[in-house]
Amino acid sequence: MDKVVASAGRAVADVGDRASLAVGGFGLSGVPNVLIKALHEQGTTGLSVVSNNCGALDSGLAVLLTAGRIARVTGSYIGTNKEFARQYLAGEIEVEMIPQGTLAERLRAGGAGIPAFYTPAGVGTQVADGGLPWRYDGTGGVALASPPKEVRVFDGVEYVLERGIRTDFALVRAAKGDRHGNLVFNKSSRNFNPLAAMAGRVTIAEVEELVEPGVLEPDQVHLPGIFVQRVIELSPAQAADKGIERRTISAPPARRTVSN
Repeated sequence: MDKVVASAGRAVADVGDRASLAVGGFGLSGVPNVLIKALHEQGTTGLSVVSNNCGALDSGLAVLLTAGRIARVTGSYIGTNKEFARQYLAGEIEVEMIPQGTLAERLRAGGAGIPAFYTPAGVGTQVADGGLPWRYDGTGGVALASPPKEVRVFDGVEYVLERGIRTDFALVRAAKGDRHGNLVFNKSSRNFNPLAAMAGRVTIAEVEELVEPGVLEPDQVHLPGIFVQRVIELSPAQAADKGIERRTISAPPARRTVSN
């Protein structure tokens, strides 16, 4: 039952070339940076990644993306990642863009053993009708487009069929975890992390604080250890290394002069 692995390198050692990964995080929040860096250091390439976005600034999945290690991305947000946009438009990477809520439910469904579900999101658009560019040819043309999906009517409303997602591995980051793999996420880092963890056949979690079994109250646990196969404990420096994507500072209020 002790799922703790000595290092990030050992935890990802069997993640081979062309593996599929579900990766938690949103922007800079809740991103398993240490595990991603370990993958980069071991040279894994040709990865198919399922994640809300593909890294921000020079962190997270952007490390693998910039190194040319990612072949395909299933996500919902490109954002300000200029290298992600460049590779996509240049035809260097295949990208399946789907609505954010649909992505979350596809991960959850896959982890729950649900092969597919119907949703109204995307009906009447290329999400359902097909034709979304998955890969460009580098000259502005579309080399590969999304296929049409099944649409059915329930109680007079159209719904599109979406498939659940399962991946070979999942990488997530938690605020706390015990040796059995039970995880607790802190505030906004509880975004795609539990869903990504559910979708992975082998889920690896980096935790900022490792506690012994029984310390976490059952009602505190956001993700039960049944979904987690490996845990690594971050060093205090790794746990504290958290970036800020956009720092906004308000100007101090003008000082008022009071005359006698």
